[in-house]
Amino acid sequence: MQKKIKYCLYKAGVILTVIFTASCVPIKQIDYFNDLNELQEPVVNPRIQKLIMPFDKLYIKVISIDPQTSQIFNVTEEMRSGGNNGILGYLVDELGNVNFPFVGNINVVKLTTAQASEKIQKAMNDYVSNTSIIVKFIDNQVTVMGEVQRQGIYPFTQDKLNIYEALGLGGGLTQYGDRKKIILVRNEGDKIMHYRLNLSDSKITTKDYYYILPNDVIVVEPLKAIASSYQNITYTTILSSITTLIAVLLFTNVKF
Repeated sequence: MQKKIKYCLYKAGVILTVIFTASCVPIKQIDYFNDLNELQEPVVNPRIQKLIMPFDKLYIKVISIDPQTSQIFNVTEEMRSGGNNGILGYLVDELGNVNFPFVGNINVVKLTTAQASEKIQKAMNDYVSNTSIIVKFIDNQVTVMGEVQRQGIYPFTQDKLNIYEALGLGGGLTQYGDRKKIILVRNEGDKIMHYRLNLSDSKITTKDYYYILPNDVIVVEPLKAIASSYQNITYTTILSSITTLIAVLLFTNVKF
């Protein structure tokens, strides 16, 4: 009988070992920058500027030494098309135009904010001289989904927001998030592009998609090693089942 008891305990021990071994996650799968020691020199940062596209919202401010000029162009009620924290916004229409007071439609599609500033200023010269134009994006937002602490849509005001900062808005990855399988969904013209990012690769900073653009969607996939957790299988349930099994076997052996 003692041999049977030892055999039952041995089987239970093997089952526990298999369960815990299968559930272990290699440290490389949860670390960032696994190859940091392999870098020989600093990587080149792309920092590509976002181009203005239809349905973007722009903050456009006219700076002039004449107070009346500033008031006319900066506080025109008809030009309000939404705002962010009180900032007046100009909506870029489907053709890429902004309707500017007195000047009319100005096409700014596929221009940087600096190029748009220059183009608007040239159009303004026919009406008012000695002005300076500031153009910025407003109402920027990024969607963070999947294995992050807080899924949601997050606004941001930075001109440049990198992938790590964007994930930080959602509280960072959960313990189940796979740092090697991040999906970035981005609208590029009339196409929807999907990029796979590896946060453990130090060379990610050289990629064009290292910086987040307005309306990007980031999806963090789960680790395969813990996929079973989504089927409501927990360590407590497993251990409880094994304990019950051992108790039954021992009880049966004792009576035998």
